[in-house]
Amino acid sequence: MSVHAQDYLRMKKMPHIWCPGCGTGIVLGAILRAIASAGYERDEVMVITGIGCSARTNAIIDFNTFQTTHGRALSFATGFKLARPEMKVIVITGDGDGSGIGGNHLIQTCRRNIDLTMILINNSIYGMTGGQYSPLTPAGKYATTSPYGMIESSFDVCKLVEGAGATYIARATAYHVVLLEQLIAKGLKHTGFSFIEAISQCPIGFGRRNNMKTATAMLQWQKDNAVNLKAATAMSPDKLAGRFLIGEFVDKKAPELVESYGALIKTAQKRGAQQ
Repeated sequence: MSVHAQDYLRMKKMPHIWCPGCGTGIVLGAILRAIASAGYERDEVMVITGIGCSARTNAIIDFNTFQTTHGRALSFATGFKLARPEMKVIVITGDGDGSGIGGNHLIQTCRRNIDLTMILINNSIYGMTGGQYSPLTPAGKYATTSPYGMIESSFDVCKLVEGAGATYIARATAYHVVLLEQLIAKGLKHTGFSFIEAISQCPIGFGRRNNMKTATAMLQWQKDNAVNLKAATAMSPDKLAGRFLIGEFVDKKAPELVESYGALIKTAQKRGAQQ
């Protein structure tokens, strides 16, 4: 099926609000192409977002969409999926929205293994709401709330969701957009909680404060520092130091919440009929 991004956009809502060079549009293009390749119709898809640069995707995409409160997209998505299990529910979030204020909701959604697909666009900063550092801002980097450099340690969000129970986990970058599209498409087809981290560039909020003033420089950084999982197996720890892995980390089966909840209802109804 030949589909262009414009086929899934509300062109009347243009222009978008993203800054020049922002990677969110690249990630969104990958999401739209993945949806098309998976064969979903518009009315079969619900996209839920929170607050931030990533959240503004729902204003311009032509699906069922819902923008929620900051950090709460997964909570709303859980309720919607339980009410409409036949829908393909996608959550688009950012590193602040998804791993900061929404961090505990992320952990609990992984634990429940509910059939949602979450794409976390990681630009290492709260881009829209003031340029504050996020839990994924690397140590030593600058933000409006770390003018002398970040003194807290960041964490690997893919390792976090693996420990919490997510059953499909992957990572790619805006530079590696073909791989990103492939991983999202596989995540959409997976039954259970799918988590895809998309490393993206924010030249205005993050780059200009950290000696990467253009989108080109930030994309080059992604190219130079990302290591595919297959290539990493042949590399020494010294060569991997300071770099990050991309690819598919986890793909496994486990009980899924909607299915388990449906079975529980049938059990309760059967027992009630016997009383």
